[in-house]
Amino acid sequence: MKEELRHLLESILQKGSEEDLGVTKQLLEGVQNKIKGNRRTYIDGILHMETSFENECYEITIPISPVIHNNLNIVHGGITATVLDTSMGVLVNRLVPEGYGAVTNQLNIHYIAPGIGETLRCKAEFIHKGTKTMVISGEAFRSDGKKIAYATGTFFIIKKG
Repeated sequence: MKEELRHLLESILQKGSEEDLGVTKQLLEGVQNKIKGNRRTYIDGILHMETSFENECYEITIPISPVIHNNLNIVHGGITATVLDTSMGVLVNRLVPEGYGAVTNQLNIHYIAPGIGETLRCKAEFIHKGTKTMVISGEAFRSDGKKIAYATGTFFIIKKG
């Protein structure tokens, strides 16, 4: 595996464009941060998520780069969905009782504007806190402050196995 990775990286270094090299660097830094324990998951590391929690509101901000672009050079809708779902899920998991976790049951997203600019910021807040389900609202904003998506999500509260 190591030799295969060396050959792959060497090929990228020899043949890759500056954009290819930048994407490779971002991906490798994300994996390295996961290995070092600076990130909990690979997706957290690869997307370079920065988080904040205040007044029962959870936010995740990620840099917008070619790693997350679609073929129109705007943020891929699936990335927006991933960051919204993550911010909403983390918020729920902060408040479930000991020994329980939350999983997404339903996620509904309305895309409003293209994801362009320097950063994508997703903000999650509670709508309903139940004992079996919780409902969260989420909003995604680009760096100029324009809202690019609105979401609602329902999360099941389940006992950890």
